[in-house]
Amino acid sequence: MKHRIALLLVLTSLSTSAFALSPCQEKEQDIQREISYAEKHHNQNRIDGLNKALSEVKAHCSDSKLKADHQQKIAKQREEISERQRDLREAKQKGDAEKISKRQRKLDEAQQELKALESREY
Repeated sequence: MKHRIALLLVLTSLSTSAFALSPCQEKEQDIQREISYAEKHHNQNRIDGLNKALSEVKAHCSDSKLKADHQQKIAKQREEISERQRDLREAKQKGDAEKISKRQRKLDEAQQELKALESREY
């Protein structure tokens, strides 16, 4: 029984690693999914734009560039969070409740966007 479970685990791990997609392949799949959605809704302008994007990805995408661009987006978002934190501190020093609330909301949005970026591969 233990051997069967071990064999099942090995086969499962091998099959999932065989199906792992590169970031460029994932991006192609995402665009294909969006094309399907646009086709269902008869949005020809969106279809045309996505087909162009798909051909660009197929022609020029490299995993290393995609990952580097993604890391750059994450760094930029972290800078924005630092700026939002400074804005919030200034609002708190002035004691303006309305500005404090607004700055806190913007900081929360920036932090959520960072979490979303960090959860994606590219």
